[in-house]
Amino acid sequence: MVGTALGGQTFNELGPLFLLLLALVIDAAVGDWIARALPDPAALAQRACAWADKRLNRVERGKTARLLRGALVVLALLLAAVLVGLLVEWIGGQSRGWVVELIVLLATLRGRAAWMRVRAVRRALEKGGASAGQEAVVPLTRRHAFSLDEHGVARAAIEAAAKSFARKVVAPVFAYALLGVPGLLAWAVVAGADAALGNPGVRHERFGLTAARLDDALNAIPVRLAGLLLALAAPFAGASLGGAARTMLRDGGKSASFNMGWPVAAMAGALGLSLGGPHRDGGVVITEPWIGDGRARAVPADIAKALAVYAVAGLMLIGLVALLMWGIAAV
Repeated sequence: MVGTALGGQTFNELGPLFLLLLALVIDAAVGDWIARALPDPAALAQRACAWADKRLNRVERGKTARLLRGALVVLALLLAAVLVGLLVEWIGGQSRGWVVELIVLLATLRGRAAWMRVRAVRRALEKGGASAGQEAVVPLTRRHAFSLDEHGVARAAIEAAAKSFARKVVAPVFAYALLGVPGLLAWAVVAGADAALGNPGVRHERFGLTAARLDDALNAIPVRLAGLLLALAAPFAGASLGGAARTMLRDGGKSASFNMGWPVAAMAGALGLSLGGPHRDGGVVITEPWIGDGRARAVPADIAKALAVYAVAGLMLIGLVALLMWGIAAV
């Protein structure tokens, strides 16, 4: 017998969408525990790119040489990801091999883990004020966290929630549903490469260009889908659907990031906040546009509402996957 029987069907017969649905449910329930046990493919790619950055991205080399070396690093990681993905899919087609594919899915989905990190910022602000919140928000933002006041920390946490829903939940689901495990792992290594090399600045202007552009391309559709889901989830979490939709359409393109303005704008409109905006990096003021036209003085209660929107949007995504699976099975 191939696979494990479930209601007269094997896991192999139920198909990848069933595995995706199962992975989403498990991640929603205990994903923070799983994240401690399983390595994140994106984080592994980030470390590999950081290692390559130190050895290949030298200032004495010309711009073209640095661009080519950065592109080769990303392409090598992509090739490795696709080959591993094909191997995992081949194993998944064998008896009980679906377990390996499920493990890869759980390693890549980080929805609950990201949700818990944002919740930790809210709790830190409530218990320890701005200083404790600054410590907690450091891993979630590229801003200089220790220059943020309590409201700045809350805004950074809310932005992180919107971005994490797009990057840690919707994007991997989209990649796997469209291209299977090879697509999922390819997306993960590009995300890791962008995290390591896609930072703005002279050092990565050329070496990280391929990673940044590929990341923009791969996330163009998922982040907009994430923004739509956040907007649709808003009224179920006591937020505003109309505000979320209007702000997303108006301000989604304002962010310095090609993609991330869309989920951030949806969250800003849902909560009646202004996110983004100018911030300090040491003694330098970084000018960024405001996203949303609400109040900028975000508080821990706003983080709690953002987490509720995130959770409801996640449930909607699970429902979409289940509906898609049912529709395909019915054909």
